[in-house]
Amino acid sequence: MAKPNKKGPTKTVDIYCAGCQAMLFKYRKGGKGALVKCFKERISRDFTTLPCVCPQCEAVFARDTLVRGTPAFKIIGGKVRMK
Repeated sequence: MAKPNKKGPTKTVDIYCAGCQAMLFKYRKGGKGALVKCFKERISRDFTTLPCVCPQCEAVFARDTLVRGTPAFKIIGGKVRMK
C-alpha cells in the first residue's frame, strides 16, 4: 500500500476528549469521513503529555500503531470528538 502524503492537507481540525472536552490535537485531516486514525506526522499541535492519554481525565483514547508502515494513533470509537 502507498504511504500517506507527507505534506498532507492544509485544513486542520481540533480533536477533543469526549469525556471531559479537553483539547488533544490540532490535526491536518484529509477527507470528510469519521476520524479513525491520526498519522503522527500530520499532528500540527499536540496538547497531550503522555501519548494516547487525555491530560485532564487520563482516559486512554487511542492505541499507538503502524498504519501502512507509518506511525499513527488508532482512535478508539467514541473516545474523541472532532470540530
